[in-house]
Amino acid sequence: MAVIQIRNTGETISGETEVRQFLESQEVLYEYWDPTKLPESLQNVCHLNDENKEQVLATFDEEIRSLAERRGYKNWDVIALNEDTPDLEALLKKFEQVHTHTEDEVRAITAGSGTFVIKGEDTGYFDVNLSPGDVISVPVNVPHFFTLSDERQVVAVRLFIDPEGWVAHSFNDPDFQK
Repeated sequence: MAVIQIRNTGETISGETEVRQFLESQEVLYEYWDPTKLPESLQNVCHLNDENKEQVLATFDEEIRSLAERRGYKNWDVIALNEDTPDLEALLKKFEQVHTHTEDEVRAITAGSGTFVIKGEDTGYFDVNLSPGDVISVPVNVPHFFTLSDERQVVAVRLFIDPEGWVAHSFNDPDFQK
């Protein structure tokens, strides 16, 4: 279950209702998909081959299609990051820069964990710590970035309107401090 840390105040928000209400107030979609639906052989596993990724997509097909229909997403895939990911450090440095997109950034965490750091309209930056089952959609043009947690591995379903249009646009913010 997601846990939120408000950076300016140190406030922690936990519990499904409270997390959902806070993220709704920031216009960030939050859902929860049951990660125990995955075959046991894929639960908490972050080293996936192409066949495993297809199994993840097939397992959550109903949830993916429902979200896609409600929000206009046309394409989806699975990304798996772990210590064996080529150039992981360079990839993380790219992820860990505050940026925006011209479409939503959607992630459904199926294994591992990570954090979205998002700039709220009235809260300043807040961290959304995600674990298996958490689904988040950061809206268009909202400054944010994603980073891995200390375990440094994650598997996520990504949904897009147009993967070609999902490009990070750098957002230089003097208010941001890591």
